[in-house]
Amino acid sequence: MWLKPEEVLLKNALKLWVTQKSSCYFILQRRRGHGEGGGRLTGRLVGALDAVLDSNARVAPFRILLQVPGSQVYSPIACGELLNGSDVYWAIATGATLEEINQHWDWLEQNLLHTLSVFDNKDDIASFVKGKVKALIAEETSSRLAEQEEEPEKFREALVKFEARFNFPEAEKLVTFYSCCCWKGRVPRQGWLYLSINHLCFYSSFLGKELKLVVPWVDIQKLERTSNVFLTDTIRITTQNKERDFSMFLNLDEVFKIMEQLADVTLRRLLDNEVFDLDPDLQEPSQITKRDLEARAQNEFFRAFFRLPRKEKLRSVVDCSLWTPFSRCHTVGRMFTSDSYICFASREDGCCNVVLPLREVVSIEKMEDTSLLPNPIIVSIRSKMAFQFIELKDRESLVDSLLERLRQVHANRPARYDTSDSDNMTSSVFHSTNMCSDHKFGDLEAVSPQNREEGDKEMSPPLHPEALLSREQIKISLWNDHFVEYGRTVCMFRTEKIRKLVAMGIPESLRGRLWLLFSDAVTDLALHPGYYGSLVEESLGRGCLVSEEIERDLHRSLPQHPAFQNETGIAALRRVLTAYAHRNPKIGYCQSMNILTSVLLLYAKEEEAFWLLVAVCERMLPDYFNHRVIGAQVDQSVFEELIKEHLPELAEHMQDLSALASVSLSWFLTLFLSIMPLESAVNVVDCFFYDGIKAIFQLGLAVLEANAEELCSSKDDGQALMVLSRFLDHIKNEDSPDPPVGSHHAFFSDDQEPYPVTDIADLIRDAYEKFGDQSVEQIEHLRCKHRIRVLQGHEDTTKQNVLRVVIPDVSILPEDLEQLYDLFKREHMMRCYWEQPRPEALRHDPSRPYVEQYRIDARQFAHLFQLVSPWTCGAHTEILAERTFRLLDDNVDQLIEFKAFVGCLDIMYNGEMNEKIKLLYRLHIPPALTENDRDSQSPLKNPLLSTSRPLVFGKSNGDAADYQKQLKQMIKDLAKEKDKTEKELPKMSQREFIQFCKTLYSLFHEDPEENHLYQAIATVTTLLLQIGEVGQSSSSSGSCSQECGDELLGAGAPSPEDSVFPEVDSRAFPETSEGDWTVSLEHILASLLTEQSLVNFFEKPLDIKSKLENAKINQYSLKTFEMSHQSQAEFKLSNL
Repeated sequence: MWLKPEEVLLKNALKLWVTQKSSCYFILQRRRGHGEGGGRLTGRLVGALDAVLDSNARVAPFRILLQVPGSQVYSPIACGELLNGSDVYWAIATGATLEEINQHWDWLEQNLLHTLSVFDNKDDIASFVKGKVKALIAEETSSRLAEQEEEPEKFREALVKFEARFNFPEAEKLVTFYSCCCWKGRVPRQGWLYLSINHLCFYSSFLGKELKLVVPWVDIQKLERTSNVFLTDTIRITTQNKERDFSMFLNLDEVFKIMEQLADVTLRRLLDNEVFDLDPDLQEPSQITKRDLEARAQNEFFRAFFRLPRKEKLRSVVDCSLWTPFSRCHTVGRMFTSDSYICFASREDGCCNVVLPLREVVSIEKMEDTSLLPNPIIVSIRSKMAFQFIELKDRESLVDSLLERLRQVHANRPARYDTSDSDNMTSSVFHSTNMCSDHKFGDLEAVSPQNREEGDKEMSPPLHPEALLSREQIKISLWNDHFVEYGRTVCMFRTEKIRKLVAMGIPESLRGRLWLLFSDAVTDLALHPGYYGSLVEESLGRGCLVSEEIERDLHRSLPQHPAFQNETGIAALRRVLTAYAHRNPKIGYCQSMNILTSVLLLYAKEEEAFWLLVAVCERMLPDYFNHRVIGAQVDQSVFEELIKEHLPELAEHMQDLSALASVSLSWFLTLFLSIMPLESAVNVVDCFFYDGIKAIFQLGLAVLEANAEELCSSKDDGQALMVLSRFLDHIKNEDSPDPPVGSHHAFFSDDQEPYPVTDIADLIRDAYEKFGDQSVEQIEHLRCKHRIRVLQGHEDTTKQNVLRVVIPDVSILPEDLEQLYDLFKREHMMRCYWEQPRPEALRHDPSRPYVEQYRIDARQFAHLFQLVSPWTCGAHTEILAERTFRLLDDNVDQLIEFKAFVGCLDIMYNGEMNEKIKLLYRLHIPPALTENDRDSQSPLKNPLLSTSRPLVFGKSNGDAADYQKQLKQMIKDLAKEKDKTEKELPKMSQREFIQFCKTLYSLFHEDPEENHLYQAIATVTTLLLQIGEVGQSSSSSGSCSQECGDELLGAGAPSPEDSVFPEVDSRAFPETSEGDWTVSLEHILASLLTEQSLVNFFEKPLDIKSKLENAKINQYSLKTFEMSHQSQAEFKLSNL
């Protein structure tokens, strides 16, 4: 065990330790006398001496020393001998056995030895190692406490530090923490890694310098284990712009699994809306703990391994042994129990698996405990079989829980079963109400008996040669022998022998029934009597978009097969597809489902085909058949990695594997049914129903290997695709009793020479022999890894499409637009992290158009406005942001999208002066300015500025005398120059005008030319007030009288102080005058053009890059500060 570093005060002592291993920095030592045959007395003496002189070593027989050449300090790291020339040691760890101390030694060699060479200062090496060991001790203690209680003290201490260091809102829940190093170039920074529900954070403090990293899980594009020059194993986090390496974990495997789970959960919750509602684990992220993540990973493995429904929740995993009568011994493995199943998997992969649905179980009994059969139980099933499990720990509680769930299953799902032990596999294993008729295409009244008879004739195979019949009979005989020994129901023993039988091809007469058993669709069928019939009745006759898509594809489903050349087969296919779309509207109907369903109907009754389709879409190929076919794309990406691993020469030749990925998409979506002759493809489906997606991966690799030489010599992607298409089209099934049916999309070669034929049985055998070593656990790990990349690939596609739409309409540079998009998306995400989102507003919806997938509300917009807008007005900024949001929210749904946000910013940064003034003008009239505006209580709401003052332009009194004429002429010219191509904006009332002036005044705050701008705006404001008075008088009398002008010009000249905007005249306007007083956009623009300082202010170039850099740094801190001051207690920042 690691020890807290303390000095060992042994000076000039005897050599009490013997060196066994050494390196340039570390020495492993054994206590003298330990393990020596004749040294028992010596060992005792040394142990006693150690206990007296060295409190850290005591009786531990092994230790490791840190030695730093050139330093006076040596450190025992795992417990040992004094070295010549050294006065001080540091005890850091002890080892009771050689195996234990070697584990410490191996860890040091792998994680620290190469790292220490980068330090120049020898004392820094000692400090670094001691700091690292202290962190390991803290982590070990935390792990032990975490096993004993839900919230150990160490975790609470880490939580306090996490909140203090990163200042996240309370809703950001810490999941776990680890000691590690983060590499900055070639220099490691020792610190702490904090994993929370939405972020990966790292904190380090070294010699007074702090390093803080915050990486949202949703920004991670790649998470992988790798190695660098100094370390053999690191975890690399790749984001859009950076790569970060973390290493020196006490248990790197555990850390990587937790990180992988957190990244997967967060990305699916925030980016994959189609899966969100289907996975209850994603609903409450604030409840996620480290233990939950480990349980979730185990639960997903359990469901994937046994291909069980998504709703099944793993209850317990128990080591045990199962009696296997075919081998006449007990097979060691594990029992998995869930709500509705008892499953067993042997320790040796593929040796023996068993799936026992509780609906098949009759009794669970405890047997007498003996030395030969410790802790045994017997599970009896309806088909007169019994399974004996032994060596079960905590047998009593396990049996009690199983019996309770058994009672619940039988109480909820009563059914009648046929317990006869018939050798005829084609007979039903059970009976339930409303079962299908024997006709494979229908049990509904919509199909007449006459049509059924015709359908039977069409479905019956033609006469076959005697040789083919004998092959089929041989297969049936082999299967019947297997059923006798291994069982014939869903509870059969699944061994390597049955896999070999499946690889040979299932006999035609047994195929449909075995598909039902292997997929466990037979259980769904028994548990839902009458369900399919009711679905058909509800769905048929309802016209919708899905129905139209189904109708389009009905006649494209195996058009060459006679079963689908008449209305009977087409009607059955229509009913199954429509019923499934009605059952699962989130999937509805996707292309390729028609091909799969048509093949299912060839070998199963209509209701059975429906439940087989349910098993494939919801259990065996999760996330395949939805809007974005995420599951198929993930498996494509996994397939690319398998190509690189198993066929490196082909991968090297075809460096861009996207061409192979594009052609392989149909392999996964249709299980080779669309690109291979049907009589061969059904053998692939046999393997798929038994082995799951693994069968498709290994067969795809076998196809590529068989064509590797031609693919490597191909000149382009087109030629490579032609090679594959021709090969697949010439795969034949020599054992098939049916006549050949061409592939759905066959490619024919122009060559006249006959192309060699490949037998499907040989290809499948090669696939199992050469590529069958992939386990379910490995495939699920690869899927998790590549799901991150696929989802981020969709995000990149969305981003590029949005930018492509926006770029032509704005003048902002593309690289700046990209940063703006990232800020906009992050703002959306932060609301999802910490606040309770409105489902329709803040949930990411990939089905929407690209530009509408991310939208923000008023509060998020105000936050972004403060960060990136050049129009910051101090305290007035928030009010201006609210008005801008109301202006951009055209459809009044309280949300705006990226295009509107960027269009507004583009005017602020790159617009001409008239465009900027027009935007400001629109921000101060309805709908942007409302009666209930937050600034409505401002003293400037009422018209407090006096229009009795004369205008001041800094001109002589003689020039001022002609002003009234100039004013009249200006109004006439502006009226002529109105833009007739654009809808005229409404005129601004006096209250609105005063708010407009206040905004202008706020914009000039802290500007270098602040005083000149204040004087200029005061002059323009007074001018516009006079223009409004002139317009008011004109509208009341029909013309502007000379008397009015004389009265205005006859007033005394004001002092300079009276011209300043914020000064308010004591004589206010009467409220009643506001309704008549108006000023137009043209008036305002013309008046502003009279002041050069104002023109300069609105036309000066603005730098958006500095704003963007500042926003990237401060977006999180500002958001956290804002949330800490909200009135809602659930979002306020913790007071530490």
